Amino acid sequence: MRPARFVRSSLFAALILVFAAPALAAPPPPPAPVPVAELVREVAIPYEQFTLDNGLRVIVHTDRKAPVVAVQAWYNVGSKDERAGRTGFAHLFEHIGLFNPTENLPGGLMQPLRALGATDWNGTTWFDRTNFFQTVPTPALEQALYMESDRMGHLLGALNQERLDNQRGVVQNEKRQGDNQPYGLVEYAQLEALFPEGHPYRHSTIGSMADLDAATLEDLRNWHREKYGPNNAVLVLAGDIDVATARRLVQQYFGHIPRGPQNVPAAADVPTLPARVDIALHDRVPATRLYRTWVVPGLTDADAAELDIAATVFGGLNSSRLDEVLVRREQVAVRVTASYQAFHRIGLFEVSVDVKPGEDVEAVGKRLDALIADYVGSGPNADEVARAQTQWLSNFIRALEPTGGFSGKAVALAEGALYADDPGFYAQRRTREYAQATPESVRAAMARWLTRPVLALSVAPGEREAYAEAAAERPAPAPVEALEYSAREPMPPIGPMKSLDFPDVERIALSNGLEVSYARVATVPLTQVAIEFDAGVAADPANALGTQQLLLSLLDQGTRSRDALRIAEDSERLGATVTASATMDRTVVQLGVLSPNLAGGLDLLVDIVRNPALDEADIERVRAQQLARIAQERASPNGIGARALPALLYGAGHPYGRPQSGLGDAEVVARLGQRELSNFHRQWFRIDNARLFVVSDRPLAELRPLLEAAFTDWEQPANAPPLKHFPATLPAPRPRIVLIDRPQSPQSLILGAQVLAASGRDDLVAFNAANEVIGNGFLSRINQDIRETRGWSYGVNGRLSQTWERSPYVITAPVQADRTGESIAALLQQYRDFLGPRGVTAAEARRTMDGSARSIPGLFETSAAVLGAMRGNALFGRPDDYWEKIAGRYQALDPATMDAAARRLLDAEAFTWVVVGDAAVVRPQLEKLGLEIEVQPTP
Repeated sequence: MRPARFVRSSLFAALILVFAAPALAAPPPPPAPVPVAELVREVAIPYEQFTLDNGLRVIVHTDRKAPVVAVQAWYNVGSKDERAGRTGFAHLFEHIGLFNPTENLPGGLMQPLRALGATDWNGTTWFDRTNFFQTVPTPALEQALYMESDRMGHLLGALNQERLDNQRGVVQNEKRQGDNQPYGLVEYAQLEALFPEGHPYRHSTIGSMADLDAATLEDLRNWHREKYGPNNAVLVLAGDIDVATARRLVQQYFGHIPRGPQNVPAAADVPTLPARVDIALHDRVPATRLYRTWVVPGLTDADAAELDIAATVFGGLNSSRLDEVLVRREQVAVRVTASYQAFHRIGLFEVSVDVKPGEDVEAVGKRLDALIADYVGSGPNADEVARAQTQWLSNFIRALEPTGGFSGKAVALAEGALYADDPGFYAQRRTREYAQATPESVRAAMARWLTRPVLALSVAPGEREAYAEAAAERPAPAPVEALEYSAREPMPPIGPMKSLDFPDVERIALSNGLEVSYARVATVPLTQVAIEFDAGVAADPANALGTQQLLLSLLDQGTRSRDALRIAEDSERLGATVTASATMDRTVVQLGVLSPNLAGGLDLLVDIVRNPALDEADIERVRAQQLARIAQERASPNGIGARALPALLYGAGHPYGRPQSGLGDAEVVARLGQRELSNFHRQWFRIDNARLFVVSDRPLAELRPLLEAAFTDWEQPANAPPLKHFPATLPAPRPRIVLIDRPQSPQSLILGAQVLAASGRDDLVAFNAANEVIGNGFLSRINQDIRETRGWSYGVNGRLSQTWERSPYVITAPVQADRTGESIAALLQQYRDFLGPRGVTAAEARRTMDGSARSIPGLFETSAAVLGAMRGNALFGRPDDYWEKIAGRYQALDPATMDAAARRLLDAEAFTWVVVGDAAVVRPQLEKLGLEIEVQPTP
């Protein structure tokens, strides 16, 4: 969500006197955080389970907070179960199961899932498992179970060569899309070096182009027969359901499916390199990145919690040792990480460092190795362990807020059941292991695993290594026996839908006039606080782009009473996160904190917002990091396109004519100083330019004294707040293709955009519904055409980005390089048809209307979602009951109304196209389109 107002006078701002920040005052007494043992008591996922006669294991968790149920089917098979020459099959079959028809749903699952109002619907594959998931309104649960059971037991008869070839093309474009990113080829080199030939984890889940080319229809059918039996699956139902209902429904829809072969996951030891391995790669990257990687034990090992804590202390906390030494003190790196990624059989312990441009890479590598050796030898101290424990537990509690999706309660239950044979693994054993870890136990785990030889890999700027593409032609497929459909009863109807009950919004004004909007969400003991300023990227001085982002990055790097290390340590002890960010129209500093620690969290938030130190040494350090982020943006396809497009649409001088990232121009950021940053803070970070939004499990009466105490001395300034200025007119649209050369790109990024005669403040319900038909979402016409029919892309999207002033509409289409010109032609034809003779059909309208209305209750399972809705309502002047009434508005639409809204705002001939790709491959294709071509350098 976003909005507006602009800098009054840069000359006036420059005349404001700025004094050097005072020396650090005596810090306030440290907040008293909740003990880890008490946090552990907040973690609970009660469940019941049963097993059908066919072996399907079912886990049920009841949570009545919303009328929705998360349905997740997890299969005990992943890429580690693939044989040589058939890599990528687990993921390819996930695509088959997710996007293609079943025997009793010849149109596929996507359309009925959308029509019933599913949210969080997707599928994923990893080394150890494949899953399919969706969260559905309670009255649609039977339909979801019917579809999930059809995917499990009634898929093969609908699988044919055309569908295999299509999804093969989609997956290969997914691979290209990942490989096309800076550092995108690292994983392949790591796995090949770390694991011996034949080891189940030696190849990536995405697989190789050659193996994907070789996949046959019979291969895929056998994969389903061997791996997808009910006895090889875990089904989790979490939400508005009880075990008695679950038992009846699961038996009804899954009980008839016969057992399959029992898949025993591939055994895999933890290999040790015989000696250190050094690998040097080159890529079109902005800075050299160093990696240090070990193979270590996996998720269920007794050392797993200690290894995670070890990584968190070393490079995962904001106060981490790597940050403190290499980034803050010695300033030879601009980014550091350390992580423990746990799989079923093994884990990867990885450290990475982005070397600051101009520094001696070899010296930084030796320094990194010395720091690792010292840390492994000495281990963490008690305070570091306690902060890592608190961070893990607070993050886990946050993850339990939704019932499903990528990280909710259903995920925790399914993973525990699949890997540890214990659905309560995370809520019981894992939290206990984290809470019981000590400095001694962490040091002992590191001594066991991190004293072994390391893989030391580097990626330096230069020509990219050779890229293995897909075959131009595949051999003709062998004949495959026809399979009969196994018909079953029709899919059940959907019951009466329940309306959304959005939390009541209460408003108060603190004694100093600060407006507060509050809503109560009592799912987990969590409070979210957002201080929102009417600023945003649009408020950046036109002659000093990047000023605001540099200031935002400095907020948590020091105040008048805390340095960066103290801020990081305080937040970690509280289990709190403080983030600062900007959309085009608003700037927000947000606190997420466990509610028992709210007082300390508010104290930290207010200090960060109001009292930035803006120390010269911190400015120099953070400046280098922002310059590195700009270089990274200029190296990635999406970053290049996003930097070029705004000025083409709005003009370089318009407040929206700059990249939404807000990173700005390197030349400007290189010269910004304390004066400019302090002036921006003084102008925009003021109480009469701010609003406070709070979502908490605690009642407002309990929160009000804490808010008063935190904000009481923030006074109203005497002068008026600044304004943002938006020109009354925009440059006339100039349809053309702007080509930006990025050699060695296996994909082209296509952006097609125009500025609409509408803003986020307008009524866009009918337009957004119409756009779902043509541009937005999996079922949109452009995605179905370019991805599902032609197989040229991993995904295509066209959507309106709502802003306070006139909003842009942007098509995003990453496509394989040899189909760039044809893709633009296909996109143009789709929009011409949609806005002309082939408008919204009755079936498309009904699916969109039903799906949009029915999905509303599933959109607000988390406090973050409620907070975002409150902020959006305030920004665009919507009433508090906007989301409660929007379902009725969707249901009242018809095709004619949707067509009229789309034709009023969109013009198929008004798109400006940006193409980021290999010009030698792409330009000959573009010249056939009859559009003006303008070549630009990377912005």
